[in-house]
Amino acid sequence: MFIGEYYLRHHRGHYYAKSQNLARKLRAAYDAMLGAYDLLLMPTLPMKATPLPPPDASLALYAQRAFEMVTNTCPFDVTGHPAMSIPCGMNDGLPVGMMLIARHWNESTIYQAAHAFEQSGDWTQM
Repeated sequence: MFIGEYYLRHHRGHYYAKSQNLARKLRAAYDAMLGAYDLLLMPTLPMKATPLPPPDASLALYAQRAFEMVTNTCPFDVTGHPAMSIPCGMNDGLPVGMMLIARHWNESTIYQAAHAFEQSGDWTQM
């Protein structure tokens, strides 16, 4: 919100308008891919989980930790495609997530795939 307010005050919505135009292209690109496949499967996070910042951490560290974790998930906040993260394994004692993405209004496909995966075995042992 701070960044959004800054850009509105200093750039009068120019970058927001540009992002809205680019969002249409991003949605079209995912729609094209989902025209050929029922689901997309991606890692939920681009990296292993990092420690939570300490209570006295700087605002810069809080912002860094927040933004380093949204690289794979934020495109679907923009495009509106349904997406779900499912735990699928462990790495050094931390869970790893896989994200399923479907066509608009096709959440049932995600639920069916997630259920099938959950029935395939114990994800903590994969």
